[in-house]
Parts: sequence; structure tokens; C-alpha cells
Amino acid sequence: MYSNDTTQTVTTKEVERIEFKPKKVYTAVKRALDFFVALIAIILLSPLLAVIAILIKLEDGGRVIHKRECVGKKKNYYMLKFRTMVEDADNFEKHFTPEQLEQYKKEIKLDNDPRITKIGRFLRKTSLDELAQLFNVLKGEMSLIGPRPAVESEIGFFGENRDVLLSVRPGITGYWQVNGRSDCTYESGKRQELELYYVQHRSFALDIKILFKTVAVVVKGTGAK
Repeated sequence: MYSNDTTQTVTTKEVERIEFKPKKVYTAVKRALDFFVALIAIILLSPLLAVIAILIKLEDGGRVIHKRECVGKKKNYYMLKFRTMVEDADNFEKHFTPEQLEQYKKEIKLDNDPRITKIGRFLRKTSLDELAQLFNVLKGEMSLIGPRPAVESEIGFFGENRDVLLSVRPGITGYWQVNGRSDCTYESGKRQELELYYVQHRSFALDIKILFKTVAVVVKGTGAK
């Protein structure tokens, strides 16, 4: 999900190496809000979560939840998502053409991924697959808003700013997701700029702006692939 508002980004010089500025009060209050909002959301959305789980199970009888090991603020953790791909999705040679495999190696994602199931395509389009991450938020592994969770191979794209990126909890949604998600890639350097911009400028005002943009793009069903 994304919008075309990319007016607030850092310069190339800032991306090369930036300084992390701790915000203790903001971080503490945000963690408390994350916990209570995630808890309430899980309770209220439990019927929807159950329906999603049943639909995934009925389609191919496979696992309901997909776990992906991501690099966390203090230690690695398993990000939870409702499974949207076939069970043997890691068998790249089976599902990808040579051209698709090359694209995946560069961006850790693929346009029109052939591994996505029918129900999975709907879940991605509506971003409902992300709802499982509410449990990650509840456990303190993620935040509602923050940089996108990244695997070890993605962290390398941030170079000297690796520790800066990992200084804050990753989020279910964030600045990159609502400001050009599919168009701002690692290869172009725009994704790194957007993620690091959030780390340096995070605030309740920015979080609220991201939250409203997230609602807007989810309703429109744009950006998620």
C-alpha cells in the first residue's frame, strides 16, 4: 500500500550515515499504546481472524500462519503473517522463471508472484494478512508503526546505518508503506531513504499521519502486491 506523497525524504548525504537520537519518553508511551491497542484489536477482530484462518485452511489444507525470521531491535524474532503463498514457496527454482529469480534476488520481492494463492491474493490486496502481526506487537517484537520488518539479507542494504534502522521496533505499517511502497526499492536507494527518514523524525504527529494514510490506502486497495 502506498501513496504518491514522497515529498518528505532525506538527502543522499544523510542516507550515507545518520546519527541516532534516542527519544525515551516517546518510546515508552508508544510501547504502552502499542500493547493496549493490539490487545483490544485482537479481541475485537477475533471473529475476522477466525474466518481468515478457516478460508486459508480450506483452500489447500496447509498452515494458516507463515513465520518469517526477521532482524529485531534486540534479537531476531519470527514475524507472523497469514499464509498467502503455496506451502513450498521457498522452492524458488520450481516457481520462478530465470528472470523472476533475478528480480527476487535484487529486491527480495517479485511483481505478480506466481506462488501467491487465490485467498492469499485477496488477503494481500486488503492487507488482511498483516493482522497476525498484532501478536508480534503484543509481545513487544514489533510496533504498530515503524520501519518495515527486514530479514538479514535486506539489512545489508542499509550499510553503516544498520544499527540506526534496528534502533527502533519495526512496524506493521510505516513511512515506506504509505509513501511509494512498490515504487521505492532497495536498488534505487529510495526505500532506505524513507525508512531512515522515519527513524530520525519519528513522533506522535508523524505516526498519526502514517496511520491515517494507512487507512486511506487500505480502503483504496492500492500498493500491496
